[in-house]
Amino acid sequence: MSTALIYLVVMVLIAAVVFLLASVLFGRGEELEPLQPGTSPTTLPPSDVSGDDLRAVRFQLTLRGYKMSEVDWVMRKAAGELDELRGRVAELEARMAKQESS
Repeated sequence: MSTALIYLVVMVLIAAVVFLLASVLFGRGEELEPLQPGTSPTTLPPSDVSGDDLRAVRFQLTLRGYKMSEVDWVMRKAAGELDELRGRVAELEARMAKQESS
């Protein structure tokens, strides 16, 4: 009977150590603090952001950060949409300028 009790105590101690180690490594599920207003870990031009600017953005890698493949997918999609919209605006502006000059 004492052998079973010793095994039980050892198992509980091992489980506690594993739990504490996992808590230290992976956190306890709390949300990350928001960045201070006006600060960003990434860089973009102050104006005229292009699709290439968005494609070049890289986020800091953290243990509990975002899944990089998802962030990259969103950035590629947003960059493509931005390029398409900028092209459409340039086309419409050129058409308007042509009509005004006629």
